[in-house]
Amino acid sequence: MGNQFEKRPLRICYFGTYRANYTRNQILLKGLRAQENVEVYECHATLWHSIDDRVKQASGGWRSPKFIGRVLKTYWQLFRAHNHTPQYDVMLIGYPGQFDTYLARLLTWWRRVPMALDILMSLHLVAEERGLLDKSVFTGKLIFWLEKGGLKLPNLLISENCAYENYYCQKYNLSPERFSRIPHGADDSVYHPRPISPPDDEFRVTYHGMYLPSHGLDTVIGAATQLQKETGIHFHFYGEGPEKERLEKFVRFHKLHNVTFHGFVSRDELLDGLARSHVCLGVFGETLQSHYTIQNKIWEGLAMGRPVISGKSELVQKTLKDGEQIYLVSRGNPQSLANGILTLKQQPEFREKLAQQGYDYYCQHNSPQALGKTLIEALNNLASGEL
Repeated sequence: MGNQFEKRPLRICYFGTYRANYTRNQILLKGLRAQENVEVYECHATLWHSIDDRVKQASGGWRSPKFIGRVLKTYWQLFRAHNHTPQYDVMLIGYPGQFDTYLARLLTWWRRVPMALDILMSLHLVAEERGLLDKSVFTGKLIFWLEKGGLKLPNLLISENCAYENYYCQKYNLSPERFSRIPHGADDSVYHPRPISPPDDEFRVTYHGMYLPSHGLDTVIGAATQLQKETGIHFHFYGEGPEKERLEKFVRFHKLHNVTFHGFVSRDELLDGLARSHVCLGVFGETLQSHYTIQNKIWEGLAMGRPVISGKSELVQKTLKDGEQIYLVSRGNPQSLANGILTLKQQPEFREKLAQQGYDYYCQHNSPQALGKTLIEALNNLASGEL
């Protein structure tokens, strides 16, 4: 810590309309609170009710007087909550918070403290890849300009990786010097190795998460189709999302008996399913968003001590060693994925070595404790005026 915080804690205001239950926010809050000599005050108000709600508003629904009234009410609640927040040294805006920076800038000017924004993902890029901008061109332009302005206001921008930093710099004309890097991770109080009882006779291949284009689930279903005649291999899917219904229809039509959709399940049931997995699946999509991040599900699989197979990208190949900490295959290529699954099935010793080395990497670099330590260093430098 800097000299001024050696005798008292570094005080952080975690601010915004961020998604309180989203993994990124929970991990960062846990990581910050795990550090010594740190106090965290949450200043939060709920704006978004669900994923469907965000999709509806981004598709043009924001024009309704009812939603505009909701926005005004939410930011008034946030303003009032901030008035009751103790004095702090630095503000950190949680994800998604690009639109929160406008109010946050006024509040931090008033308190005479710097502010940082955890960008994580571009709201404009997410809306574009989900086809929302086609439904309302004006809405797309509005999101672009609000995000561009919102990224210029913070003193520090927190990004996940260099790929996204380059994207932001080119798209919004930002300086690379304004960024500090905090990667994704997994909550080790939830995702951790656990005993498998009873063991399965089948070779379980497990996907968990949202059914989104960026995740490349057509590739996974394609691999399941090619492996249908392989004895003992079964694909298990946990989660919901816009592509699920289409994929379920495909599986029923082609009578893929080696695929089971579990939907949303309890946390214990999900964790039990992951623990019993012989292989956990990452992502195989070919969108920009898919290439610009190492998704939570990859870190969660590694944190569970299970081998993870995922699609190749420049980012993941720079971060994790193929064949040592993760097994990588070609994206958008069902045959490549099917071959990878067969390789891991046929080589149990290699599979377990992969799982152990992936778990060791996660513990060292992507646990809440490790991420919190890196984040505190960046916020301390910002609060001390060293950035």
